[in-house]
Amino acid sequence: MKTTEQENTPSQAWTEDSVLDELISAENERRSTERFTLTWQDLDLDTAYRIQAEGISRRTAHSGKRIGVKLGLTSFAKQKQMGVAAPITGILTEDMHLFPGNPIPLSELIHPKVEPEIVFVLGEDLRGPGIDVAAAARAVARVHAGIEVIDSRYRAFDFRLPDVVADNASSARFAVADTGVPLADCDVINEHVALRIDGEIVAEATGEAVLGDPLRALVFAANELAARGDYLRAGEIVLTGAMTDAKAIAPGAKVSAEFSTLGVVSLQTSDISTTEEG
Repeated sequence: MKTTEQENTPSQAWTEDSVLDELISAENERRSTERFTLTWQDLDLDTAYRIQAEGISRRTAHSGKRIGVKLGLTSFAKQKQMGVAAPITGILTEDMHLFPGNPIPLSELIHPKVEPEIVFVLGEDLRGPGIDVAAAARAVARVHAGIEVIDSRYRAFDFRLPDVVADNASSARFAVADTGVPLADCDVINEHVALRIDGEIVAEATGEAVLGDPLRALVFAANELAARGDYLRAGEIVLTGAMTDAKAIAPGAKVSAEFSTLGVVSLQTSDISTTEEG
């Protein structure tokens, strides 16, 4: 049975530890929480990334290793809406990876949405700072079709930039097509995708929607990680950002992202509903 979304009404000031504890509890209990910037107005990006990093450290201690990086807010329109001038990054771990035949586990999520993505698999380390598009392109081993399943821990996806960074950029699950192509064989700027839900096209876009060029997303990720003492590893998966608006999904829905060069990646939701209204 679905329940109504819950609000947190903190009786004391938030700290980095208590914010992370609340985010983990919300995910584990499949409930949403109010954004922390409502009551912790000094929560900034540096603090949020520290919370994210500690969350990933706890996650990898019991749910599998880090396997990649994702970008969020790579749409110029979304950046304008959020009042920001750059994307954000999050970390992907093994437990987020959906393989062919794995359903999207709605019973483990709150109010998930899907979005198609161009995915890079790296053939070599990519260490900033100073990475440019040429250096990023050299590091790409293959380009794949992908679908990300996002699931904010915040009520009605209502957050500000530090909130979503602390929440690991709304990461939940993702799927990547088994086969990919060399970067030279794919014009990622003009790569077209049609997102279908139950056979109906619900959104279309090209790679230009991702910062004008998905390689710029890879550049940003490498340089942004370097600013925090991190880097992209050979073999890692990079979700470059949503090509279309995210779309809500219902129990039993069939989802596919059909790319002009990269092929098709498909998922089906489980028949069990999420615990909350999305």
